[in-house]
Amino acid sequence: MAKTGMIERNNKRRRIAARDAEKRSELKAIATDRDLPMEERFAARLKLAQLPRNGSPTRIRNRCEVTGRPRGFYRKLKMSRIALRELGNQGLIPGLLKSSW
Repeated sequence: MAKTGMIERNNKRRRIAARDAEKRSELKAIATDRDLPMEERFAARLKLAQLPRNGSPTRIRNRCEVTGRPRGFYRKLKMSRIALRELGNQGLIPGLLKSSW
């Protein structure tokens, strides 16, 4: 049921983003510093563009750790709404009660 390919791809993006975070932030600081000469800022932009795209934190998607579903994600539980409901109905999530009225 789990989409392991998408989950693994997302985990890879997290690793690359963590590895390149410091270098990326330094280059961004140089590129946006108005006190530096234009050539130096442009060179920083070029170096930033040469970093891997998957190293950007904006490419990381919140995904359910059970199913890999990207929509309806609860951050606190790291789970999608559908997986939460299924596991809740089975009584596998402590403190979660099924409501009916």
